[in-house]
Amino acid sequence: MGAATNVVESKEARLPRQVKGALQCLASEWDDIVDSKALQVIPIKGAMTNEVFQIKWPTRGNDTSRKVVVRIYGEGVEVFFDRDDEIRTFEFMSKYGQGPRLLGRFPNGRIEEFLRARTLSAADLRAPDISALIAAKLRAFNELDMPGQKKVWLWDRLRKWLDAAKRHCPLEEAKAFQLEAFQEEISMLEMKITGPHQCIGFCHNDLQYGNIMIEEETKSITLIDYEYATYNPVAYDIANHFCEMASDYHTETPHIVDYSKYPGLEERLRFVQIYLESSGKKPGEGEVQQLVEDVDKYTLASHLTWGVWGIISEYVNEIDFDYKGYAEQRFQQYWKQKPQLLGSS
Repeated sequence: MGAATNVVESKEARLPRQVKGALQCLASEWDDIVDSKALQVIPIKGAMTNEVFQIKWPTRGNDTSRKVVVRIYGEGVEVFFDRDDEIRTFEFMSKYGQGPRLLGRFPNGRIEEFLRARTLSAADLRAPDISALIAAKLRAFNELDMPGQKKVWLWDRLRKWLDAAKRHCPLEEAKAFQLEAFQEEISMLEMKITGPHQCIGFCHNDLQYGNIMIEEETKSITLIDYEYATYNPVAYDIANHFCEMASDYHTETPHIVDYSKYPGLEERLRFVQIYLESSGKKPGEGEVQQLVEDVDKYTLASHLTWGVWGIISEYVNEIDFDYKGYAEQRFQQYWKQKPQLLGSS
């Protein structure tokens, strides 16, 4: 208990005064809360861009509690995305029932509705029934008609991030990571793996298990956290999701990526089949095969994207995570898979 505000919190979960003030102001509007200052703070692990907390207040007359989610934006992460764009996306998704409601804002974060749903675990991504639900939900997400330019943002964003990584990274380290080679690699990838047949949609771009929630009774899936969401080839969104199946951010070594957990061909075919069928039209065998091939190639773009992200995050983010070690693994996988997927070029 904090003497001044009756906050029940662990040492690592201390909230800035302005955040507590915003929470108390919000809670004072709810008649069922006993004491707006009697809030409990529970850190939510697994976030690597922001600090995220569940906030609870006891209520009158029963054992239930009021809950919200507080998101404190990470320091220096404006290099990754435009926060105003992200807020507009969040508000749009909220307005159309696609995600949690926005309950309040403060200078370096916001308060969100607490969804009565369970955040998925790493193992959930591999469960066939849950994976099928994700595939259908991702198709619906990709088909959203969002405001803004409907253009591919992947390559421009990757080049921008690479420039930022070079600025932050010491010269010797940049050489060790071969950052100078990536400018050419990005251009080569853009030329080799893009095509006029590819579908462009509104992509989440960060579909790891911590950004997916399931309502157990209805089996309804909700995608959350839209910081990186933009228009992109849908093959990239699926590829990134497949890459995330190799990670578990709730272990003693959350930066370690186990690529033996990457989905096999049968699993990838099944996911893509369900993804395409969810539109209500049965896809042809060639259509399924083509999308799987595109997805496989876009894993290379995913490795570069999150490898460069890791380099930048090592210098701008204070969250306890081995970003550099994570980046090293993504780059290693890029160089390993490149000849397999593209030949010797």
